[in-house]
Amino acid sequence: MYLAQKGAATLFMGNKDIFDDEDKITIQAEYDALVNNLLRCNKEGDRELIDKAFKVANEAHWNMRRKSGEPYIIHPISVAKIVNQEIGLGARSIAVALLHDVVEDTDYSLEDVERNFDPKIASLIDGLTKISGTYNKENSSSLQAENFRKMLLTLSDDLRVILIKIADRLHNMRTLNSMPEHKKMKVAGETIFLYAPLAHRLGLYAIKSELEDLSFKFRQQQIYEEITSKLKHSEKKYVALINKFSLPLIEKLTEAGMIFDISGRPKSIFSIWKKMQAKNVPFEEIYDVLAVRIVFEPMAGVPEKTQCWNIYSIITDSYMPKPDRLRDWVSRPKPNGYEALHVTVMGPEGKWVEVQIRSQRMDEIAEKGYAAHWRYKGDEAPESELDKWIKKIRLMLENPHEDPIEFLDEFKMNLFSSEIMVFTPKGFLVSLPKGASALDFAYEIHTEVGNKAIGAKINYKLNPINSILMSGDQVEIITSEIAKPEREWLSFVRTSKAKEAIKNSLKTDSKDSIQNGVEILESKLKELGLSSNAEILKKLLLAYEVLNKDELYSGIGLGSINLDDLKKIVKKNPSKNVIKYWELKLIGSRKEKKDADVVQEKIDTSVPFLLRENVDNAEQSYEIAKCCSPIPGDEVTGYHSPEGTIIIHKPKCPVAIRIMSNEGNRIIAVKWAIHKLVSFLARISMTGIDRIGLVNDITNIISSELKVNMTRINISVQNGIFEGTIDLFVHHTKDLNNLILKISNINGIENVKRVEDFVK
Repeated sequence: MYLAQKGAATLFMGNKDIFDDEDKITIQAEYDALVNNLLRCNKEGDRELIDKAFKVANEAHWNMRRKSGEPYIIHPISVAKIVNQEIGLGARSIAVALLHDVVEDTDYSLEDVERNFDPKIASLIDGLTKISGTYNKENSSSLQAENFRKMLLTLSDDLRVILIKIADRLHNMRTLNSMPEHKKMKVAGETIFLYAPLAHRLGLYAIKSELEDLSFKFRQQQIYEEITSKLKHSEKKYVALINKFSLPLIEKLTEAGMIFDISGRPKSIFSIWKKMQAKNVPFEEIYDVLAVRIVFEPMAGVPEKTQCWNIYSIITDSYMPKPDRLRDWVSRPKPNGYEALHVTVMGPEGKWVEVQIRSQRMDEIAEKGYAAHWRYKGDEAPESELDKWIKKIRLMLENPHEDPIEFLDEFKMNLFSSEIMVFTPKGFLVSLPKGASALDFAYEIHTEVGNKAIGAKINYKLNPINSILMSGDQVEIITSEIAKPEREWLSFVRTSKAKEAIKNSLKTDSKDSIQNGVEILESKLKELGLSSNAEILKKLLLAYEVLNKDELYSGIGLGSINLDDLKKIVKKNPSKNVIKYWELKLIGSRKEKKDADVVQEKIDTSVPFLLRENVDNAEQSYEIAKCCSPIPGDEVTGYHSPEGTIIIHKPKCPVAIRIMSNEGNRIIAVKWAIHKLVSFLARISMTGIDRIGLVNDITNIISSELKVNMTRINISVQNGIFEGTIDLFVHHTKDLNNLILKISNINGIENVKRVEDFVK
């Protein structure tokens, strides 16, 4: 028996202890750090519930270790800390966090949890336990997507499951170093694809930023370390700059009688990198790396919104604002409940600084998200945008797709994308995802309005229904009683509500046309003295080149299949050659599948797969993904396709991130071998001041000095400024970097860089 300290839970262990005294001290210290800093756990029985949950979890996980070597119980304790201290949930959620792995990883059952605690805690743990079933048992790649869908189903019952799951993922990301490379890529890809956007949508800004940074660290370690190093190198300079920037504001805010906190920090590494990518500029040219936050205590009788604008006025009296960088989320909060006023101003030494203005209430909601939002929201308060979002999730989950991966893609597209606000003719606001069309707006108003839509008046001007809407547009839908949904509508709607309505309408039309087709065919066959049978249907499927009976009947019903030559088709003898062809094809496809399975077994995921030069003689073939075109020297990851081929992507490639999230079990670590024979296509872009002989100088360096083969050169000159791109074959990123360095030294060249994503 090991006696707890400081009034924490007493631990009763079995006789066979593998843990030593150091392990026991570590466990106790971690638990003390949790219980000695509890927030909002002042109700009677709260502490007893937490101690009981810890005791049960500790006994269940006793002598179990994580991959890192530390006692397993440290993970549930750490998740409980995040749940309470970083998200702000109470005693019941802490207990669930402590117990969240006992059902999955130990002999402790859900019935045991319910018997020792209560049905609610058992229900929450059930929601957190991984689901092993999938829609399609043969397609194991849908497992991750299905697990996530099952987890989201708990939103209709209790949002705490999602919040605890995010805390669990955050701690897993903080301790991901101990995992093998392919596991790191799977978890990091899943995190950036789903968990970081979900944390953002629930208003957990601090956690969202950390998840993004950690995912970026494991997916693109080299770039992460470069930005980290540059931030660290400039740390003292940033501190001095923030202090210099803040002093005049502190004086003026104090004179105005305000109680406030002011703090400064550089922006997150991932957000800096995203800006570098979006603007196509190096780290040194990102103008608003610094952010200053002012959190004020509301003054009696002064509305928070008024106080925000008063502080804005004080800031802009001291520093010149950048007009296009004002963000007002006080007048209309973000859909996740975030409220703040953001302004970017020109600070000391010509540096742009972003200032965030928040009240204490706004700050807690920004940092702790939905948990804080719910606490401040009274029973009589109007429905918030966040409440509406949760309703949208529930609507999506009531009618999920058969394919979990398709469901996941639509979920991400509809609920994680940026939003626009458009107006109805009467001035009511409608929220839609960025990129939504007038038809999305029509279906948002009502399904029948969407089904009958033929056009739209956008800001009083007539437009087609596929027109993309912008924030602030006023939209009026024009309808017709004879209009009905068409299949191409699916290509220009973004909301799940619109897609579902169109698909349902098409299904109804399809059923009607199939029934009509059956009746027409039977009538025609009757005229010939025949009745429908398997042999006749087989002849018709081959003759009209359709895949199944429904397609045949639908075509007949819609009039796209003409039955004028029906008599000739049904009297025709079947071709022996055709039958043999189908038999051969069937046998061949089975053999290919068998071969792919054999190849799949050969891959050893414990070591990186080597990308060798001579692919023909290699045990396993690989392909370079066309979506991101990596070359030797780039950071890469491998996707082991069901066909057996390994497809090589860059970790930042959107296609790769989607695969990591949906089919993480197929992600493998890969490594370039030395490439000297094989060349890879790359593209560089250049800008500069035009002069006679400039193009000649560039081509000479490429073809003569560096002996690189060009495939295409495209240069245009306007008003003395030239822009150009060159496609060329290289063996390695070192060759490409050497080439970029050489070209950048040519007189007149201002900027040379590699084009990461291009169409071959």
